[in-house]
Amino acid sequence: MRIESVELRQVRLQLKAPFTTSFGTTLERSCIIVAVHAEAETGLAECVAFEGPWYSYETATTAWHIMSDYLIHALLGASPAEPEDIWPLFAAVRGHNMAKAALEMACWDLFARLRDVSLSTLLGGTRDSVPVGVSLGIEPSPAALVETVGRYLAQGYRRIKLKIAPGKDAEFVEAVRGAYPDALTQVDANSAYTLEDVAVFKQMDDRNLLLIEQPLGPDDIVDHAALQRELKTPICLDESIHSPDDVRHALDLRSCRVINIKAGRVGGHLQSRAIERLCAAGNVPVWCGGMLETNIGRAHNVALASLPGFTLPGDISASERYYAHDIAGPGFTLNPDSTLTVPTAPGIGVDLDPDIRWERQETFNAKR
Repeated sequence: MRIESVELRQVRLQLKAPFTTSFGTTLERSCIIVAVHAEAETGLAECVAFEGPWYSYETATTAWHIMSDYLIHALLGASPAEPEDIWPLFAAVRGHNMAKAALEMACWDLFARLRDVSLSTLLGGTRDSVPVGVSLGIEPSPAALVETVGRYLAQGYRRIKLKIAPGKDAEFVEAVRGAYPDALTQVDANSAYTLEDVAVFKQMDDRNLLLIEQPLGPDDIVDHAALQRELKTPICLDESIHSPDDVRHALDLRSCRVINIKAGRVGGHLQSRAIERLCAAGNVPVWCGGMLETNIGRAHNVALASLPGFTLPGDISASERYYAHDIAGPGFTLNPDSTLTVPTAPGIGVDLDPDIRWERQETFNAKR
């Protein structure tokens, strides 16, 4: 197979409701979709970088730049024999995992379509459905949060993730626990705290939380180890994990007991599989994080979460969660057991809506 051309497409989508975290409120998302072409087939993926450098130093603008000026040129004309051959093509570029992941994951979809198998099958998935939960932004009051949690539990979600921030943490968790003591519940701080805030986490330590996600600095592993020693509740690392080496270091230091795998954050499916296997060997549970994806990114996440090491519910909620009108279909609906069905069609199992009006589009062709 020879990579013949690559397309970058960008569209801005409005969220159905504001989504607030410790680093700000998101009202809309600028989505970049990658299409890789070879042998009359197309592989699709989504770049998960946000518009601003809040979650990561990568942004939609930098990702477009890195892909168009560097990564795509390394990909065009290449003849990979296996999808695992894509990641090494980008070795000369340091960092920029989200840009790399978008191209690498599109190639995985391309290989799966050409081989007439689902992406789940190509990755080594073992499930026909994956357990999922819903991620909830910070609400203005504990009462408002309890109401929102109740609404999503009524929809059938069995695991709830609460975003927290200083001043909107223990009291909010206490309110949710009081109303729904048996609901699987976890919290996500998005690096909003320091070790000086250990008392806050000790307040939540007896609230039967599934985990506390990324409480400390976005690149920290050492301080998380100190905090984990103070808590019974497992710490889960997200922003701190960019590679299998980061996982190895975190587990050696006992910085956490759970790992959140986001394919975009770690560079794509090859790196995600390596982390999943590393954690499985150490009996460390992993789950698939979310980045407000459209159905393109959601389909990749569902396929990834079908691997055997993903034993906790992921942030891969149903298609109706974020956008009134998605850019791809068919959509994903929540099953009665709080799962999403893994597509069995070739590739990711979804395709772009041909009527989407793209705000920006650029095509890159290999030299003949």
